[in-house]
Amino acid sequence: MDFGAAMRNTGYVVRAGALRDRLAGILTAAFADGLLSEQTLTHRLSALFDQRLVDPHGVVGDLSLRSRIQQRRPSMLTTAALAAYRRLPARKVDEPSGPLVLALDWMHGAGNLVIGRDAACDLVLADESVSRRHARLVFRDGTWIIQDLDSKNGTIVNRERVGRCQLQPGDRLQLGDQLLDVD
Repeated sequence: MDFGAAMRNTGYVVRAGALRDRLAGILTAAFADGLLSEQTLTHRLSALFDQRLVDPHGVVGDLSLRSRIQQRRPSMLTTAALAAYRRLPARKVDEPSGPLVLALDWMHGAGNLVIGRDAACDLVLADESVSRRHARLVFRDGTWIIQDLDSKNGTIVNRERVGRCQLQPGDRLQLGDQLLDVD
């Protein structure tokens, strides 16, 4: 392991799946407020929980909870979902998408996953700054380890360049210019 990454000290621990649960809460509140049909809710929840790479703005970015909530007294669920929605980073139309959510299975894992631009990779990123075979994720003894595969732009975990590092929920990966939030 890289020494700097192994010695990192986080001020808080994020529960695995917390990012997806927060997004699901936003969708549920939007459904309760009549902003989504049952079919749309089902489709978006499926996209949220069935994929390894999730674009949060693709799932909830088009929802406008604020205007509907101001028309009547909001429920506690709606208020919590609105607060979670406001914490999502704002994105302008011409701006590239923000961090993707990297949804990992922390109970059973999937062995090895290769991340890169090549279509043969397990997790494909379209960003040109990502190498064809950029990094490998290995599940071992209940933890995920990321290993850089001699990529041109390197692998960065929580703003530190690493060769190999153990991941935790809440970590921010940077592969080239692409940001990934580990969930």
